[in-house]
This record gives sequence, structure tokens and C-alpha cells, in this order.
Amino acid sequence: MTQDALLGPGDIRELAAALGLRPTKQRGQNFVIDANTVRRIVRAADVGPDDAVVEIGPGLGSLTLALLGAAGHVTAVEIDDVLAAALPATVEARLPARADRFALVHADALRVTELPGPPPRALVANLPYNVAVPVLLHMLAAFPSLQRGLVMVQSEVADRLAAPPGSKVYGVPSVKTAWYARARRAGAIGRTVFWPAPRVDSGLVSLVRRDPPPTRASRAEVFAAIDAAFAQRRKTLRSALAAWAGSATAAEAACEAAGIAPTARGESLTVEDFARLAEFRSLG
Repeated sequence: MTQDALLGPGDIRELAAALGLRPTKQRGQNFVIDANTVRRIVRAADVGPDDAVVEIGPGLGSLTLALLGAAGHVTAVEIDDVLAAALPATVEARLPARADRFALVHADALRVTELPGPPPRALVANLPYNVAVPVLLHMLAAFPSLQRGLVMVQSEVADRLAAPPGSKVYGVPSVKTAWYARARRAGAIGRTVFWPAPRVDSGLVSLVRRDPPPTRASRAEVFAAIDAAFAQRRKTLRSALAAWAGSATAAEAACEAAGIAPTARGESLTVEDFARLAEFRSLG
């Protein structure tokens, strides 16, 4: 792929001006304007010619073009009408030899349940700040073919996704992500590589698919336990899980059956602990 194929700051502003586009806070639109940053993301994602990649929120195409230069196939999911209409032309103009490896889905990523082309093996995306966690969890649930991912999110969100049990920022996003994948921080991204520059720093999170914990409870039942435990995170499990279990006594019984202290708090539990809790409640 030639250097000229990637978008620089001037290219991004020209494209936006031609489309009459002003990035909206409502959709968390902050476009990457630095070619070195998208190259770095593609390297960190370890994308190769055998990979089918899905990208969420491609925007004007900065990361899309870098992914197309490395991957076997890229499917981009874009909700914005103007951006979705413009992106195929940008790909055709900048990487004509690889345009047949690109597919666009004009849809809300939270509602996508199937994609054209080969099943995606990797998720690589600059996720919109306001929907990053729900989109990530939905994609991991809807596409079991995804074996790994690299997502750019608000730094605070990156910390939460990768947080271990016992951490101050460990919570619902941490545990639910751990159901699907092992997550770790994979670097920091400054504000100046975006247009418009956000008021927060960003971080990269690497994800590697793992099998969910063995349990007879369903994922929905496990996730309900997680939600209940963190809804009142300062309370002990005996109190926090009372409504979920039916009573404080039932919550205590489920904890004890699962080998978990009823006086513990949700932030000390692993995803495996929550899976056992849900199993003993469902059996009870």
C-alpha cells in the first residue's frame, strides 16, 4: 500500500468539507487524522492477509484504508447516512486494487446480526465514546467467529474493560467482557491525532476470545447477577443480591453454595464466581 493511500489531516478536512460534514457529539464522532496512528493500530491488531476484519464506525475511512492494506477482507459498519454513502467512493479512489475486498453495512452496529463476506475473525475499531461498551459486548455475542479484537476507546473505558477483580474501576464492563475475552491495555492514544480533538485521552484495548466459564446457568442469568452485584457496589453480596435472589437469605444461601463469602462485594468476584452464583440460584 502506498503512503498516499492513507488519509492525512488535509485529506480529512477536504472530505468533510465536500460532504458538508460537521462531526457530531451525539454520535461520538472524532476522526483520526494521523496516518502513523492507524498504522500503529493495524500493527497492534496483528492483522494479516488471512484475516476478515469488521470495523465499527469507520467515519471518513482513515482506519479502513490502513486495514484494507493489510487484511484479506474488511467489512465496515456505519450508521451515519452521509458517511456510509461516501466511504465506498473513498476506498475506490484510494485503494482501487483492493476495493473488491471491502464491504459496507449501513446500519446501527447494536442491531447488526449478520455481515456480508467471510465470517469476521478480528474486530478493529475506533469505537464511538458514547456506545463503546454496548457495541463491543454486542459484537462479541453476535459474532462468535471473532477470535480477537483491538479497539480504541476513551482511556477511562479502556481501564474498565481491562480491570482485574479488586481494582477500583472493576465493574460491569470488566466482568461482562471477561465472559467473552481476555482484555488488556495495549497502549495510549493522545488527543491531537483526532479531529475534532476530544477532551479526553484514548486507550487501546486488546481482546483475545476465550471460552465462557463452565456453568449450567445461561449467559443472561450470569449477566443478571453481575448487574445486581454492581447496582449497589458498596453493599455486601447478601444485601446487593437480595432482590435478584428473592431475599437476603436466599442471596446468602446462593453465595455459600457457590463458595463465596456473603460479606464480599461484587468488585472482588471473578466472572467464574458470578457464573457459579447464577448456577446455584437457578438450581435453587
